[in-house]
Amino acid sequence: MTTDKVTRQDSPQHSAQGSALDRFIAVIPAGGVGTRLWPLSRAAAPKFLHDLTGSGSTLLRSTYDRLEPLAGKHMLVVTGMAHRDAVCRQLPEIDDADLVLESEPKDSGAAIGLAAAILHERDPDTIMGSFAADQVISPDGLFHDAVREAIHAAAAGKIVTIGIKPTHPSTGFGYIRAGKNLGVGGAPSAQAVVEFVEKPSEEVAQEYLDSGEYVWNAGMFVAPVSLMLKHLEANQPELFAGVQEIARAWDTPQRDEVKARVWPTLPKIAIDYAVAEPAAAAGDVAVVPGTFRWDDVGDFASVGRLNSAKEVKDVTVIGDGARVFTEDASGVVVSDTKRVIALIGIKDVVVVDTPDALLVMHKEHSQRVKQAVDALKASGDTDVL
Repeated sequence: MTTDKVTRQDSPQHSAQGSALDRFIAVIPAGGVGTRLWPLSRAAAPKFLHDLTGSGSTLLRSTYDRLEPLAGKHMLVVTGMAHRDAVCRQLPEIDDADLVLESEPKDSGAAIGLAAAILHERDPDTIMGSFAADQVISPDGLFHDAVREAIHAAAAGKIVTIGIKPTHPSTGFGYIRAGKNLGVGGAPSAQAVVEFVEKPSEEVAQEYLDSGEYVWNAGMFVAPVSLMLKHLEANQPELFAGVQEIARAWDTPQRDEVKARVWPTLPKIAIDYAVAEPAAAAGDVAVVPGTFRWDDVGDFASVGRLNSAKEVKDVTVIGDGARVFTEDASGVVVSDTKRVIALIGIKDVVVVDTPDALLVMHKEHSQRVKQAVDALKASGDTDVL
């Protein structure tokens, strides 16, 4: 047991009636393999551990640095046990008691639910914010403005999502339909959430865009931990009971034993289905529109869009020491080797070169990488996954 665990209780400004911002603690779920970014992203080295923007910082490190002005050192990280050493190398600031290690993936319901339960045990007045480790956001100032609004709306008794104003009719994102303005002090743009909508067709997505009533669901949640747990208990009582049992033991010597026994029994469900959608139906969810640039780096086409890496004419090149020659070519090259890659007379190509696997495809087929991963798994070629 450590004594440096995340809690705001020792803050002289903290109280149940104190500033909402003083009650805020950030949670970073760092999970998922990112199969559409294979062969760069693998089970042993998922996408959040990589620099996919050419910024010199991994997605995980960038997420932590982005949240620090809002939360200080008050953060929890939820990740797989297999990634413990890599996460600790990238985030040496994280204390052992604030690193939640999953023995097996259980989806975001268990990950975020356990984080909420741990924080509630430490201080039931906490407002938590959950921000995935694999998103690219800029500029930080606009992000901070949106999160501060979300914290104030959460303090008024809402589970708050941060929706991204859509820039094009994307079929790859879920949408949130916003309703009336809630008139919350400190959160002038907070609106009621009417409904969550699954990924639509392009025609429907265009209708959403034209209406101005919809924002992209970026999977960011800011909420009082007590309200998160109330809805988790109402909608997923088995999951609620499990995370509560682990949380009660978390800051005791029994942590490892209880977690090892209970975690494998937890239901596998996304936080959207476990909490957000039923809470929205009950009128307890708000949305704050974010005007910052956002991408979840879901495939290599999005890597090309981000485009902060160096350019060789019309080709985005990512990778230390990548050796790329181009002539009349465009696309994205991600290189983890010193091999020379020459592209001549080819447009919108994606080349991902690693020591044991090579991917070459047209950019428009970026979403189909997952099918290749599934086929490799089925054929037993798991050594490259």
